[in-house]
Order: sequence, then structure tokens, then C-alpha cells
Amino acid sequence: MTEDGDAEDDAEDEAQDEAQDDAEWVAGSLTRWINSVSFVDRSADEVTELLIEAVVWWAQEEGWRAYRKARSVFPLPPPFEHRYSFVDVGIARRDCAPIVVEVDRSDRKRTLEKLVAEAERGRVALWLRWGTGTFATPPAPVRLIPCRVEAHKDAEGHKVFSTPTLAKPAPRHSGVDLSQAEQTDLFE
Repeated sequence: MTEDGDAEDDAEDEAQDEAQDDAEWVAGSLTRWINSVSFVDRSADEVTELLIEAVVWWAQEEGWRAYRKARSVFPLPPPFEHRYSFVDVGIARRDCAPIVVEVDRSDRKRTLEKLVAEAERGRVALWLRWGTGTFATPPAPVRLIPCRVEAHKDAEGHKVFSTPTLAKPAPRHSGVDLSQAEQTDLFE
């Protein structure tokens, strides 16, 4: 191998490392943003919409252009193979790889195939999965953004979802020993 070949390989390796670091940073940033989102008693459709809006807001806060229902590179299945699918959010960044985000409650094989196709075209592919269970880690280069929720039935019997509430400790009391205190009658 020539010195020129070694230099080209080194440059290619460095570019791959930078892309990997960028994808990890992007995934971490969106994960932190999604972890700050809270909601109570929302339907499945409302949760999906709320999370898509959160992704758009995150992208805009980063100074990027976000597009809902952006055209995907992934074609639709037959008989519509001449048409293309869409991603929930497409994000354009100056001087960086574009980002695509799919938001799903279910583990859809087609979504994973779409994200892999997007990653093969040089995009940072993020799968924002939400639900009550655990989520299988998708194969690289697709990055998982988990959003755990709690579910219950509302008064009308509809399944609704909420972000988990943190158990708060009981407040500390004044330290006064009430066993020796005298209670006065409040209604005298």
C-alpha cells in the first residue's frame, strides 16, 4: 500500500469517527430533551403528536430547520413502489449530516428498514420509541431514543398514557414531639 493510500484510509477513518461522534451527540441531546417532556392522560395519537412536536421544537432550539412528514428515500411496497414513504421529522443542519426521526409506539419492521435506508444515505437515523415496556436496541447505525410512559384506563374506560411521576419523599416535619402536646377543642 502506498503512503497516499494510507493517508486516504486515515482520513476516511477519521470522517467515520466524526460521524459516529456526531450521531451519538445528537441522540444524547434528543434523549435529554424528550426526558424533559411531561404529559398526563393522553391518547396514543395525542402522545405521538406531542412527541413529534417535541422533536420539532428541539431541532428549532438547536438552530436547525425541521420538516414534518419529510420525504424518505425508502420506497413504498408494491404496488406503490414508484412512490416514497415519509419520515415523521426530517432535520436539515448546516455543515452536518441531516437527521431523520421516526416516532412509534410499536416495533415496526418497516420503520427499521426505512431508518436503515436513511442511514445508508448519510443521515443520522433516530427511532423515538415510546411505551410501557422495554425497547429492543435497533441495529447500528439506527439510534434508539426511549420514552417510557405509564398507562391506565380513564373514567370512560379508554386507555391513556402519562409520563412517569417521580415518587417524592414525605416532607420533613418540624421535629416537635406531639406526643406530649395538648390538643385544644377547635369548636368550643
